[in-house]
Amino acid sequence: MPTDLPAKDLVGALPAREHLPVGAADRPVLDVVIPVYNEEKDLEPCVRRLHEHLARTFPYGFRITVADNASTDLTPAVAAHLARTVPEVRSVRLEQKGRGRALRTVWSHSDAPVLAYMDVDLSTDLNALLPLVAPLISGHSDLAIGSRLADGSRVVRGPKREFISRTYNLILRGSLAARFSDAQCGFKAIRREVAERLLPMVEDTGWFFDTEMLVLAERAGLRIHEVPVDWVDDPDSTVDIVRTATDDLKGVWRVGRALARGTLPLDRLSRPFGDDPRDRLISGVPGGLARQLVGFCTVGVLSTLFYLALYALFRLGVGPQAANATALLVSAVANTAANRRLTFGVRGRDRAVRHQAQGLVVFGIGLVLTSGSLAALEAATGNPSQATEMAVLIAANLAATVLRFLLFRAWVFPERRDHSYGQGDPR
Repeated sequence: MPTDLPAKDLVGALPAREHLPVGAADRPVLDVVIPVYNEEKDLEPCVRRLHEHLARTFPYGFRITVADNASTDLTPAVAAHLARTVPEVRSVRLEQKGRGRALRTVWSHSDAPVLAYMDVDLSTDLNALLPLVAPLISGHSDLAIGSRLADGSRVVRGPKREFISRTYNLILRGSLAARFSDAQCGFKAIRREVAERLLPMVEDTGWFFDTEMLVLAERAGLRIHEVPVDWVDDPDSTVDIVRTATDDLKGVWRVGRALARGTLPLDRLSRPFGDDPRDRLISGVPGGLARQLVGFCTVGVLSTLFYLALYALFRLGVGPQAANATALLVSAVANTAANRRLTFGVRGRDRAVRHQAQGLVVFGIGLVLTSGSLAALEAATGNPSQATEMAVLIAANLAATVLRFLLFRAWVFPERRDHSYGQGDPR
């Protein structure tokens, strides 16, 4: 995927989030972008209503930016008039269409630390704007989205759009494992330092821009805050639903393929574990150990359950030693892959074969422990019950798990200081 940022700006992880300073008068804290195309009728009422709401309720400095997507009617003239007559309003003209292109252009050049956008029809109740951006201002979250599908939201729209929206989000959950509830609501915000790293990775320039941005952010482990909204459908919307749906499905395929290949350097977007300084000042604990232990234990529990299920299945047809070896081999490959990605943050295909080979060595050590335990049990009891076998295997696997973590951390996935390890193969 293309990137237009200097290489020096793309090295390393994001800094810890901080609360934005209060009372900074040199620039606005919030820049709200309204992308428009041929909206000469609705633009002025929208901007004036939004400006009045922000001036009355928003406690920080703000700016409203009208991003004209190559309109062919009087929209540019209306936008220019608003920029001249309404304080904190400016207009930007683009000669190419595309909502994603408009957002990328304005956000990339904005000096505001919090960037947001909303649709010109103002379908979303503006009372949700402050709850949307507050977690970004406080440093709690990286992105925020309005959700029409979250608990507490109130939505008025026809059955056709309701069906399309829910179907699309089910597709995202099934194909891209997305956990956010509403990708298409035109009511989102992002911290600027996140946008600087994230936007160059987003290829789409149209309606899929939002979805791609959210999927990449979620896969990188960024925190996405969801706000239930009150939303009323605009019956005069000119969006081509069929074309938009087709483009979205193409985007899902493209992003899913890139994620499967591991070609996205998502580590550029990672945050340090624990923004609270107390998380980084624990004496005697190596950096990253707490996060790795949580990830390793989670993967370990799931791997153990997977292994036991496989053992019980294989034991129906073969002896205990063969069932143990086969189940352990299959689960070991899955365990190494999961720990590589989730526990130690290694992405992409670089060194993947080497890591699996080293993982198999670790598997061999685990096999010796578990097989030796079974052999000792058979020698001691002669014909143990399957329940006794399972109990002995659980104990042996616990010992093997501790050893596996130590070997993974010190040998298979050793910590590297040059920031190049674990960022994926960009080729």
